Amino acid sequence: MNHCRQCLLRDLADQADVLAQVARTRKMMSETERASDAVYEKRLEVCRACDRLLDATCQKCGCYVEIRALARTAHCPGKKW
Repeated sequence: MNHCRQCLLRDLADQADVLAQVARTRKMMSETERASDAVYEKRLEVCRACDRLLDATCQKCGCYVEIRALARTAHCPGKKW
């Protein structure tokens, strides 16, 4: 299996079910819990450029970065955002 560095779930074709869960999770969060679209996208840009990203997963903590980045109060385990 080839590993995809700097890929997000949205870039991996076989992860559609997980990406759908990200969308459902975001929809269930209140506006006060959820990061703004701009903040969310900026966080994902930082993650995509990180050398710890592998197959949409943070190798520092094991999370899917697209899920971690959803919450307003979330932070990067590598202190990049």
